[in-house]
Amino acid sequence: MSIELEQAARRASAPGTLSETTAPARISYDRVVLPGDFPDPTVIKIGDTYWASATSAEWGAIFPIFSSKNLLDWELVSHVFPGNAPDWAGSNFWAPEFYYEHGRTYLYYTARQKGGVLCVAVASADHPAGPYLDHGPLVGQEAGSIDGFAMPDENDELYLIWKEDGNSCQQDTPIWAQRLNGARTALIGEATELFGNDARWEGPLVEGSALVRHDGWFYMFYAGNSCCGKGCNYATGVARSRALLGPWEKHEQNPILDRNTTWKCPGHGTVCELDGRWFLLHHAYAAESHEFVGRQGLLSEFTWNADGWPEFVSRSPQAPALTDMGRFNIADEFEGDQLGLAWQWPLGQLPAATVRNGQLHLAADASRLGAVVARRTHAATYKAATTIDFANLPVDTYAGLAAVGDPYNALALVAGNGQLHVWHLRSGKHQTLVQVFIEPCQAISLRLEVWGGQRYRFAYSTDGTTWQPLPTEGFSLNGTYLPPWDRGVRLALVAQGETGGVATFNNFVVRNQR
Repeated sequence: MSIELEQAARRASAPGTLSETTAPARISYDRVVLPGDFPDPTVIKIGDTYWASATSAEWGAIFPIFSSKNLLDWELVSHVFPGNAPDWAGSNFWAPEFYYEHGRTYLYYTARQKGGVLCVAVASADHPAGPYLDHGPLVGQEAGSIDGFAMPDENDELYLIWKEDGNSCQQDTPIWAQRLNGARTALIGEATELFGNDARWEGPLVEGSALVRHDGWFYMFYAGNSCCGKGCNYATGVARSRALLGPWEKHEQNPILDRNTTWKCPGHGTVCELDGRWFLLHHAYAAESHEFVGRQGLLSEFTWNADGWPEFVSRSPQAPALTDMGRFNIADEFEGDQLGLAWQWPLGQLPAATVRNGQLHLAADASRLGAVVARRTHAATYKAATTIDFANLPVDTYAGLAAVGDPYNALALVAGNGQLHVWHLRSGKHQTLVQVFIEPCQAISLRLEVWGGQRYRFAYSTDGTTWQPLPTEGFSLNGTYLPPWDRGVRLALVAQGETGGVATFNNFVVRNQR
């Protein structure tokens, strides 16, 4: 629902429009707004526009940037690091957080130093959409430092708030604060511990701090317990203090946002405001698709109670109805002269991909998975298909369609050398499951069907109409091993082979079932 429609609803409630006993319906904003795998979302309002980003983990491009006018409808406009990663960083691109000051946008983020520990770093730009200049790490403790958030104190001195990643080595997880320099690119002074994981519901950790000031209080929304995977038990708590450096008081009603029948493990969000209404943009797993789709971006509204604590309006944000899943279908005919911004690739494996004349040309790679361009999934049950220029596929070059957890775990159907192969990668070990010879043809279509994120079945067509299933030992293949602990499954186009081979794809289609 747009701001304009909400304002129209308000106008309709003006005197003379409705009877005094009739109140206008209040529009609900509690829903998924970043569908797909977008963990640890951040949001900030700059001027009349909201900007959001999220964890990209081990996928490029790094840190998507979205814009919106109403918090509900988001457009992917760029990435913080659209090509390669910063030279100092190797992996674990987590938890971006925006900060805006004097016309400049800063992004504090987590990454692992090459050969080293997790660090909080910062990049900055003259415009929220970029381009961004990286300034490198600010802090990297022995146990690791993650989840940086910039916040001015009561004297308008800017501090970095972050978590010491003690749970990675069976230690506690204190939340720290330390002043930033005038350039906002280095820490100065001494660090102060704000609080740690001392409540039972928090389990082994507290993390994902997001602060806001309201009615003379600093409020810190934070996450506790295990974030990810099938056994997650994440939840959201809140603490408050009159001064940024404490003392901090945790709410007796924590966790204030927990799992329900629709969403599991809600947490790690950022506070925002629209027309006097307050929201937390955070992530959660949809109960139906869970780890196979990943942690999706939800908008949850809260109010302030008589005691000054936040209370969530609904503990069950809306999930897309089955009839709405078509909104998240994909139909890419490779128009224009470059891939769309939603395409991804494994970190450090930027593919040589060109788009021209309605086709994607993907240069082959000899690695275990091959060259990859991928898209996030939005449901656990779907059909995906692509059509390959089979007649012109070079010898010893294979082109195909794959479900990819990471570069070490995948299920794929590929065509090449007059054959079709179904193979899987499990923990980096490659095994061919099916091999079928086919007659020469100009183009071949490959299809992947998935049920519940767990059962996979492949088929092919040489005429685009009649589909032939690939024979397997059972009706379907087991894909429960695919998603890593912190990411959802991607659908990918792959090109395998020695340098010089190029695979040509005519389209990419995904139809969600639920």
